[in-house]
Amino acid sequence: MRAHPMVGDVLLALLLLLMDLAILVARTSQENGPHWYVALPLDVAMLAPVAFRRKYPLVMAYVILVLTVPHSALQLGIGSATASCVALYTAVVYVGRRQALLYLLAQFVVSLLQMWAGWAPGGWITLIFIGLVFALCWVLGEFVGARRAYQSELEARLHLLETERDQAGRIAVAEERGRIARELHDVVAHAVSVIVVQADGASYALKSNPELAERAVRTISDTGRQALAELRRLLQVLRGEEGTGEPRIPQPTADSLAELADRVRSAGLPVELSLDGELSGLPAGVSLGVYRIVQESLTNTLKHAGRGARARVRVRRTENLVDVEIVDDGAGKARALVPEPDLPGGNGVIGMRERAHLFGGVLQVGPQPGGGWRVHASFPVRLDP
Repeated sequence: MRAHPMVGDVLLALLLLLMDLAILVARTSQENGPHWYVALPLDVAMLAPVAFRRKYPLVMAYVILVLTVPHSALQLGIGSATASCVALYTAVVYVGRRQALLYLLAQFVVSLLQMWAGWAPGGWITLIFIGLVFALCWVLGEFVGARRAYQSELEARLHLLETERDQAGRIAVAEERGRIARELHDVVAHAVSVIVVQADGASYALKSNPELAERAVRTISDTGRQALAELRRLLQVLRGEEGTGEPRIPQPTADSLAELADRVRSAGLPVELSLDGELSGLPAGVSLGVYRIVQESLTNTLKHAGRGARARVRVRRTENLVDVEIVDDGAGKARALVPEPDLPGGNGVIGMRERAHLFGGVLQVGPQPGGGWRVHASFPVRLDP
């Protein structure tokens, strides 16, 4: 019914028609009753518009109003009254008070004419009763109409909130990508500077110290490959406008995690740091991404974990993978780890996700079953040719 409301309207029209036909059959059995070949088409014409009441509410209402005149003149039953009630209710709900009031006045004039012509049995009593029924239909229509308006407004606001949330997410992603792009720009610029310096040194030492020149050339080769890999990643980022007035400072790396842990400890959060494997040889972008994810996670722990919380940072380097895990025992709802497509949180989590995706990694963020929060990231380590 909710998906196809016209089905309900058709069933309502059939129900009203069956009620009117039952009265018609009882009256046609009498000697002075109406002929069925006159009453049946008029009943069908009277109640058929009810099936289209949502699509053409005003047309339906005035067609019924016109047909009530011959229907009442022949005294064919209660079909005209029930159809008029449905028409008034529909006008209040789907058209508005003004049009519904005009229809009600027209219905009142037609009812007075029917009573004056003697087509309304019962006289003023019948008119008063029909007025009370119309008043009930009006009140019911006002209630349903207000509820529909409230639901429409609520749906519009929810849609607006979803749009604003998506827009805020896109803005946050763009800002974080711009920040990553600027950082990678510094990494590539540093690598190019190293290449230039090593190339100058190699040219001077080429004849006097061939071994030193050979080491310089190897350094140039390694640094150039790394710079090329970072440059390719840089081109994948949707870079925003350069931030004005932002200072250019040396970017931190995974080797700076010990200093980061010390700063966080001095801020009041006990941090246990475990470094496994050689982190100094990581590509500059991956090393910076590891540092930023640990930094953002510890910052969130300081903000949200509460007093008495502790954090544990574990970074493990294997031949082809860097595994990063940050766990705290602060306040948190016990539930399963949230997979990456359903990441919760604000811009900080968006930034960590962008960094992980940029270098081909994965990120998982969520509460731990026993309480606390866990951030886990994995980066593949490869040197692009």
